[in-house]
Amino acid sequence: MKPDKIFYYSDPLNDDFSPNEIKTEFVGRDFKYLRRSILWNGCARFLYYGIALPIVYLISKLYLGVKFENRKVLKKVRKKGVFLYGNHTRSLDAFLPPLAAFPRRAFIIANPDAVSIPFLRGIVQMLGAIPVPSEAHALKSFRAALCAHHRKRDLIAIYPEAHIWPFYTGIRPFSDVSFSYPVQENAPVVCMVTTYRRRRGLFCFCKKPGMTITFSEPMEPNASLSPREARKDLRDRAHEFMLFVSQTKENVEYVRYVYQPKEEEEEETERIG
Repeated sequence: MKPDKIFYYSDPLNDDFSPNEIKTEFVGRDFKYLRRSILWNGCARFLYYGIALPIVYLISKLYLGVKFENRKVLKKVRKKGVFLYGNHTRSLDAFLPPLAAFPRRAFIIANPDAVSIPFLRGIVQMLGAIPVPSEAHALKSFRAALCAHHRKRDLIAIYPEAHIWPFYTGIRPFSDVSFSYPVQENAPVVCMVTTYRRRRGLFCFCKKPGMTITFSEPMEPNASLSPREARKDLRDRAHEFMLFVSQTKENVEYVRYVYQPKEEEEEETERIG
């Protein structure tokens, strides 16, 4: 398949190719991470199970061409809270954890952009977004929310690459910071890797490739290591699995990414200017 676009990057850790341009709101100590209201939680369950999931299922199957491989592994950890780590290749990646986790609830650790649209903020929270705080004073409430969802045996999804690279077929480097959550909760980690395949059969006319989501076996934190060492160990095992799947599964290049050092990028801009 001939690439549809070419993106140039200079920083694999921080470059972001998301098409969304949202003014990011500040998520501080006053942000309500946990809602105690029976009415609020009842509305959230109805919105999540009664409206969002059926729509998400149809969009994922028909438009995104989502196919799960080894999803049954999540049954092995159904009696535990689990942290799910995946590569970030679509703005619609938020659809994947609820489908994979069903019938349990899924929550997604998200950028503050997710709750930055005022009239959608409550709805996004009801659907499972947990924004990363913008200041250290809010970390306590953020951690308390993760702990509460873990105790309820919910699935908590994290995209450690942080930034969206649409249709990227590789695995970018990412830090081990987010792996402190499963270490702290002594919770299993499952990885999901998105690869891209040609659409066949009834959907062979689709230009965009379909998504194959492959799940790893559960990875438990190594209790014999210090917390810092344990989170690095989990990160390394997760990254190794993601690399292996991305390199061995069919992975169609719909968008090509070309490394261009920043100096060259600035020189090119000057020449154009």
